[in-house]
Amino acid sequence: MTHSSSLKTTILAGLIAAFATAGAQAADLTVGANIGNVPWEFEDASGKVTGFEVDLVNEIAKRLGKSVEFVNTPFNGLFPAVQSGRINMAISSITITEKRLESVTFAQPYYDSDQSLTVTAASGITGLKDMGGKVVGVDTGSTGDMWAGANQGEYKLGEIRRFEGLQPAMLDLVAGRIDGYISDIPALLYYVKDKPDLKVVERIPTGEKYSIMFNKNDPLATEVNAVITTLKQEGFIAKLHETWFGAKAEDTTSTVTVLDMPKGK
Repeated sequence: MTHSSSLKTTILAGLIAAFATAGAQAADLTVGANIGNVPWEFEDASGKVTGFEVDLVNEIAKRLGKSVEFVNTPFNGLFPAVQSGRINMAISSITITEKRLESVTFAQPYYDSDQSLTVTAASGITGLKDMGGKVVGVDTGSTGDMWAGANQGEYKLGEIRRFEGLQPAMLDLVAGRIDGYISDIPALLYYVKDKPDLKVVERIPTGEKYSIMFNKNDPLATEVNAVITTLKQEGFIAKLHETWFGAKAEDTTSTVTVLDMPKGK
């Protein structure tokens, strides 16, 4: 190789590297996510960002013909970040609420984060109807705690025991110190996926639904919403549910059903 062709090669390599770097910095879509929110968005063993919502957003970007970059953002920081335009959209199992719709826009929901009842497979308990007089575990101050308190009479629940998170509750469930555990269905489906001695036996509807968040009235929200409709119709999101939660998505849920974009009052 002559000196001049070697120099050209070096310059060309430099230009390619520069373009690659520019491309990496200037993704078409920047997506804020609270990385570490298993199984929605987290780093796998190799340090790659993965998860249910990461897979969903990557597919949406692909369908829109856009590149995407995930920006690790604390949950509370996601709201000002979309409103100021620092990010184009935000994910992190964000619940759609009337209050939030006053200042941001959401695409249609794709996940119903209801509560659930988890028991040991050996208990023979098939649902809430079998929990009369039984000891129920909940997370202190959670939606499940409030639900159990409000419905204790209806289901004749026995003692309600409060825990600081899933792990200690699961230890007591397996040890037989509690008979059932009421908590968020996504966390429980993910947890029991590889544990045949545990079973999620009933979904407890609470009306909480997750979606992607955008700045108020951002036209991108409508574009993304249309892609979500297509992905639901193709069964793509239902398949993601099976991959990440090891369970079929029920046809009545927003994972399968095409819905309108939520409108604030």
